[in-house]
Amino acid sequence: MTQSATTDVDAAFTLSLPKVELHAHLTGSITPQCLHEIWQQRKLSDPNLALGDPLELLSKDKTWNATTFFPLFSSYIYALCSTRESIIYSTNSVLQNFKEDGVVYLELRTTPRSSEGVSKEAYIGLVLGCIDNFEGKEAIPTYLILSIDRRSTASQAMEVVDLAIRYKERGVVGVDLCGDPSKGDVSVFKAAFTKAKQHGLKITLHFAEVPASSSELELETLLRFGPDRLGHVIHVPEEMAHEIMRRRIGLELCISCNVQASLTEGGVGEHHFGWWKDRECSIALCTDDLGIFGSPLSNEYLLVAETFGLSRKELLKLSGRAVECIFGGEEEKQRLLALLVRQEK
Repeated sequence: MTQSATTDVDAAFTLSLPKVELHAHLTGSITPQCLHEIWQQRKLSDPNLALGDPLELLSKDKTWNATTFFPLFSSYIYALCSTRESIIYSTNSVLQNFKEDGVVYLELRTTPRSSEGVSKEAYIGLVLGCIDNFEGKEAIPTYLILSIDRRSTASQAMEVVDLAIRYKERGVVGVDLCGDPSKGDVSVFKAAFTKAKQHGLKITLHFAEVPASSSELELETLLRFGPDRLGHVIHVPEEMAHEIMRRRIGLELCISCNVQASLTEGGVGEHHFGWWKDRECSIALCTDDLGIFGSPLSNEYLLVAETFGLSRKELLKLSGRAVECIFGGEEEKQRLLALLVRQEK
């Protein structure tokens, strides 16, 4: 529930707050303006391009739900950002936007995909190349998580894991399960996630995102994959919530996404962040799809401060709780905690 306590937090503070972003889909993080610029360039080379202007398709008055949201990627954004040039341009734009928002550590996730002359492996290489060559990379160390789509076959899932293993030394730190939560049988991915763990990759899973993906059988199956983090955790029975805490699994909470897409009932004040914030577990505020929902990470921190009456000191502690569950290793953790200590002074 919303708290009535006053807060000393403003937008300038949450912008300057050292923040870690752990649940950001690369394609979903491309802003409408960036997509518009890509669309303009593609229209110049192909006047018959059968894709509409992103500024119209993704206008601020659009509303999203689980039915309309997922087809947006397969039917539009993937088709628009399908060339080598558009992949590089959009990835650099995403990195710059997170840097400007005061994010000091970033884990991007993306599903390997092939398109116009770009294989799945080449796609990963392009994204990692952008990360390696990004001008501000010292300020925002960035790692990659490769995603398995729920609609995939067991062999397609294993292909993603094999690519993650192959590119582990270049900054791939984990494997994700994502996609339309109303699709697929998650049990077919057991061997893929088992292999990922055997090769030292971390695991994060979209978990209990909608009622259709929140049966006891599915949730228990996913927990048997041994996840290090879980995303969304919306429709979680209380008994399972306590099991998640017992296992010390990190949580990725995407407030604006959940509220705007009507994945949760009520506004920010009714979001399950209000329950989890008082539990002893690692939780990270995340943007999910910044380009769609338009709320940068600094705004997510501002929202919880204003809604739940959190102080600057409490936001610093909250940012530290996110650091606890990063996939980038102990050295990164110590660097980030030191940034927060300096901010507190």
